[in-house]
Amino acid sequence: MPTTLTRLPPALQKLKDRDDRRPGFPGEHWLVLAAGVAVLLAARRSPSPIVRALGSAAGSALLVRAASGRDGLARVLTYLPVGKLLSR
Repeated sequence: MPTTLTRLPPALQKLKDRDDRRPGFPGEHWLVLAAGVAVLLAARRSPSPIVRALGSAAGSALLVRAASGRDGLARVLTYLPVGKLLSR
């Protein structure tokens, strides 16, 4: 399902297409949730602000993935006022 928010770079699009083709497995979202929390907690302990920022971004992306499933952020944003503006 293509998103209307942005076009992905070719390398990321290739990775996303591969992920969309693979079969899911039961409990996948729980593993992604645990990975997101682990990344957030690990990044919090770093003294480097760059590592903390990148870890926070990666952990947050994993949490969104766990909450929204394979459709990604586009499906979650439809419930927010800003999402309706972006999907036009």
